[in-house]
Amino acid sequence: MKEPRPFLVHGQWKVGDSTSPVVDPFTGKLVAQVTQATESDIEQAVASTSSAAAPMGQLPAHARYDILQQIATRLSRRRDDFATTISTEAGKPITDARREVARAIQTFTVAAEEARRIPGEVVPLDWTPGFDTHLGLLRRFPIGPILGITPFNFPLNLVAHKVAPALAAGNPILIKPAPQTPLTALLLGEVALEAGVPPGGLNIVPCDNLLAERMVVDSRFKLLSFTGSASVGWMLKAKCGKKKVTLELGGNAAVVIEPDADIEVAAQRCAAGGFGYAGQTCISVQRIFVHHSVADLFTTKLLMHVARLKTGDPTDETTSMGPLIDEAAAQRVEGWIGEAVADGARVLLGGKRTRSLVEATVLSNVNPQMKVSCREVFGPVVTVTPYRQLSEAVALLNQSDYGLQAGIFTQDINKIFYAFRHVEVGAVLANEIPTFRADHMPYGGVKDSGLGREGVRAAIEDMTEPRMLIMNLKEPASSAEKTL
Repeated sequence: MKEPRPFLVHGQWKVGDSTSPVVDPFTGKLVAQVTQATESDIEQAVASTSSAAAPMGQLPAHARYDILQQIATRLSRRRDDFATTISTEAGKPITDARREVARAIQTFTVAAEEARRIPGEVVPLDWTPGFDTHLGLLRRFPIGPILGITPFNFPLNLVAHKVAPALAAGNPILIKPAPQTPLTALLLGEVALEAGVPPGGLNIVPCDNLLAERMVVDSRFKLLSFTGSASVGWMLKAKCGKKKVTLELGGNAAVVIEPDADIEVAAQRCAAGGFGYAGQTCISVQRIFVHHSVADLFTTKLLMHVARLKTGDPTDETTSMGPLIDEAAAQRVEGWIGEAVADGARVLLGGKRTRSLVEATVLSNVNPQMKVSCREVFGPVVTVTPYRQLSEAVALLNQSDYGLQAGIFTQDINKIFYAFRHVEVGAVLANEIPTFRADHMPYGGVKDSGLGREGVRAAIEDMTEPRMLIMNLKEPASSAEKTL
């Protein structure tokens, strides 16, 4: 076994006495040991991030642009290393891992461009009598040190969605990666150092939850950016005091299939959206509401597409669906399926578990009180429920504590806008699944799905503070007046 993987503080790699294992979710084999930060290490990391605020804030736009472009370039050169690391520690099929690397490259590229065009505004102040000579300028300034806590399911791109906008805005950031998948974040740290990120501009510190909570309450951080479960996210927000908080907390995404939809396309897209990365995405298709007149046809086509998905070894190029992150997660999903069946749900396909692998599962006869419906499964489970009126489908969709994204398949523009007006989510997708995300778009939800928006430009807004300059511009004195 290789030496324990060190963590990054102030441009230096540190190794300590305490380590934590990283395990391949598919094979169960030990991949690496990662050094865990101690209380003293955490203090050094927080102090480093705080001390880097001034030099990071003074970086001109062209310097921030160059650093971010260098990160994107170096990610591209090492894309195979990153894809292999993601697949190994997260159990993500290698083809999906490559797509994640490509998305991260795009995220840093977009951030480089946004670094050069953080907007300002001229604010006229002569609306009020007596303010005739006043003019305001609004400019956005870096907020300061940022704490980013990231999940296991996108160990590169969801780290990128915190690091890239932070650097673009001129902020230092400390990343606490998910304990299951720290290797990819640490690999990104190597790239960032090579790209010229100043010491303290990016610190990456694996640690236990107690030390992470201490960082959350530390007043030196001006913003907490958290992606993870709703229960943990809202708990951390309650501890944050006066600091700004952005939360991306997941959901139980729904799709509505109207009778005029292209049923074949809808079924194919729902199969892809429900079972990609074994359903371990916060916008995975979980609940499908299909008009009763096409319910049998749609369900038949959906089952055909799902049955073709190959489950197994994530290193196999033909694998569509790999394991859950660990066997405990698989056991939980299996338990929820069992509870639903005991309460009257019907298994149309799948339902079985082998170690950390859960079969792609389609359920019918579900009710809104079942966990597979009202909570986030975060596994390869999709429910199919018929309805008679669009208003009924929307009401069922909204009968959820979550509200991240939702999809509707229809050829009727009026139905699309009806959904847009009435569905309680952060984004409505027309003739597309809610699993769709473009990395530059504003992304986030309502209710228990979170607070604020990600997407590079939207994140930059949260990572900067607007500041006004108000000028009283007098008429210049004439040359004759100057000589008197």
